[in-house]
Amino acid sequence: MNNARIAIDPDFRIGEADRRLFGSFVEHLGRCVYGGVFEPGHPAADPLGLRGDVLALTRELGVSVVRYPGGNFVSGYRWEDGVGPAAQRPRRLDLAWKTVESNAFGLDEFMTWARAAGAEPMLAVNLGTRGVQEACDLLEYANHPGGTELSDRRRRGGAEQPYGIRLWCLGNEMDGPWQIGHKTAEEYGRLAAETARAMKMIDPGVSLVACGSSGRGMPTFGAWEATVLEHAYEHVDYVSAHAYYDPSDGDRASLLASAVDMDAFIRDVVATADHVAARHRHTRRMKISFDEWNVWYMSRPADPERPDWQEAPPLLEDDYTATDAVVVGDLLVTLLRHADRVGVACQAQLANVIAPIRTRTGGPAWRQSIFHPFALTAANARGTVLRIEPAGPSHDTQRYGPVPSLSAVAVHDEEHGAVTLFAVNRAETPLSVEVDLRGLPPMRAAEHVAIAAGDAVNTADAPDAVTPRRLAVPAMDGGRCTLDLAGPSWNMVRLTRG
Repeated sequence: MNNARIAIDPDFRIGEADRRLFGSFVEHLGRCVYGGVFEPGHPAADPLGLRGDVLALTRELGVSVVRYPGGNFVSGYRWEDGVGPAAQRPRRLDLAWKTVESNAFGLDEFMTWARAAGAEPMLAVNLGTRGVQEACDLLEYANHPGGTELSDRRRRGGAEQPYGIRLWCLGNEMDGPWQIGHKTAEEYGRLAAETARAMKMIDPGVSLVACGSSGRGMPTFGAWEATVLEHAYEHVDYVSAHAYYDPSDGDRASLLASAVDMDAFIRDVVATADHVAARHRHTRRMKISFDEWNVWYMSRPADPERPDWQEAPPLLEDDYTATDAVVVGDLLVTLLRHADRVGVACQAQLANVIAPIRTRTGGPAWRQSIFHPFALTAANARGTVLRIEPAGPSHDTQRYGPVPSLSAVAVHDEEHGAVTLFAVNRAETPLSVEVDLRGLPPMRAAEHVAIAAGDAVNTADAPDAVTPRRLAVPAMDGGRCTLDLAGPSWNMVRLTRG
């Protein structure tokens, strides 16, 4: 067994654990919408067609904000197609995913669903095939009280009160050559700035997200953010980051160290944004919206037999292992460790498509393995995030070189006198961690739950094959305790006033 040490001190503050860090993502892709959150005729569906079992799991997951409707989908989307009487909505080709979009589910249905889920909407506008005017039209439809053609169209549809959507994405992954309407950084930066200016003329209270790089490995990474922010810094509130981690090559050690890459990604974007701020004497610090992240078996071969232009075919329906759950838990640790600069984060996606929730059409819904670390972190990371700098061993990985074996963060709920420690042992060897609760009043360990890495997955027939295990809580001795972490594993330890 290896040994490590950490100190938890309430004076070592990073920032508040923003509830927007626990967001999700619903895109018109595969069965995320149709057969996921929306399935008219399902035994659990309400009169609008919203699946009550998926809603219940969404609330249990603790989702705070949901990004919609894309994703690549949004770059060819006409929002008007998804409002008004459902029987009159047009069917369209979706070029992003080579499917047919029925438009049976649109903005009004999404807003009804988001209210039922208790989640804040995060709406994306199409800056691929459309531009400033369409973004302004959508904002007017959604947020203006009434008395104009577009706001009255919303009211005629049954939404008398404005939706008051505060969080908006200015397009999606516009740096990607795969994106419909792909643009250079200069082209997109100017368009984002123009769109942001116009949207804030309509509603000055909106917060806007400019597209950053769609991945740290993009050849334009860094230069893209710098150019876009040269144009748009003073008009936007966030710059986006997207990252997916692929287990397909079987390199478990590197997969378990994925958070090292996410950490470097965040630090690089922060450095670039701060450079632009220094050049232009901006006093406001740009925040990051990490609005797509997850484990994704991207290299897994697609179904060669699936014909194009189907309606809501099953796509990207990954089955997640216990090891994937450990990785997701560590990615959440990293987001919390940057709570001072990451203000929004959305796990992609919510249902069926690389998702924590899976469903069977006409049948049950169940929790994937990755559901559990997300739900437990969202429920317990409340308060001030504290900086922890573990002292302990490292181990080698093929992809990232030497990495720390222990990843950890603590959240201090001062009001209730509680501290929650999230700790990940990335190594195959068990780890004994001495925890020093310096500066805190006498505490006791109230709960220790863990997920150990492995190949088990949850299915409709075995929905609880992977669940968090309750472990014996460590005894406190003079403000210290020792945690034994299996290798590899994700752990949550709740501490309360003794």
